[in-house]
This record gives sequence, C-alpha cells and structure tokens, in this order.
Amino acid sequence: MGIKIIATNKKAYHDYYIDETFEAGIVLTGTEVKSIRGGKVNLKESFCRIKDGELFINNMNIAAYDFGNRENHDPTRMRKLLLHHVEIDKLIRLTEQKGLAMVPTKIYFKKNYVKIEIGVGPGKKLHDKRETLKRKEADREMAKAIKRSYQ
Repeated sequence: MGIKIIATNKKAYHDYYIDETFEAGIVLTGTEVKSIRGGKVNLKESFCRIKDGELFINNMNIAAYDFGNRENHDPTRMRKLLLHHVEIDKLIRLTEQKGLAMVPTKIYFKKNYVKIEIGVGPGKKLHDKRETLKRKEADREMAKAIKRSYQ
C-alpha cells in the first residue's frame, strides 16, 4: 500500500521557503478520520506550534462528518502531532535560533495512518513572491513555445 495524498497546502510554498520537511502522525477522533477519508480537510490557514515539549497544529479545518451525531468533533480544534523527541528538539532549535516557521504542507494516508508533512523555513518577502510568480509565468510561456514548435 502506497501513499494517498488527501490535501496539499500550496499557500505554504507561496509564502515560505521550505528548507526541510518532517513527517508526523496526528492524533484524531473517529469522525475526523472519516471526514479526512472524504477529502474534507483544509490546510490553508493552519500552522504548527510547540507547547510544553509537544507539537500541535492549529487552525487545520476538518469539516464535521456528515453522518456524525452529537459526539461530532470541533472542526478547528488544536490537534497533537506525533514526532520523536529528537525531531521535536531539532524543531525547537530551528524555530528559536533562526526564527523559521513551521507550516503543514500536505496531509496523506500511509498504510491506513493519517500523516502530515511539516515544512520548516523562513517567510518570503513581497518582492520574493512576485519574483516566484514571474519565474513560473516564464516557465509556462517556454513550455507553450516548445510545445508549439514540435507541432
């Protein structure tokens, strides 16, 4: 069984230079897993935070399960991420010393377990974002020109 990607956070790559990534497990309830299987998860405004030596994700929106009852989950609750202590210590050093941000980049299933990929990197300035958009547009134009030349 391979990896099935559920959602990606394109905004993270637009707003940050992602230097390093970590794979973490996530503590979920049953209705949250069912909702994720249905693809009803949004990572856009989410961010990670270290609190008391543990890693948490905030503002990750997992929509309420349609067939859930009164025990349904809160869509934007704070969820605990599962990493080894060595990795958490490394994240603490990176965020405190260099001032890097931790943002989730994708959520996926790996062997029936929900995993989340956390990207660590500095934020982009406005002129950096514009430069990235110009580069993407130039690459698109080149690809179109190459495609036309082969026809």
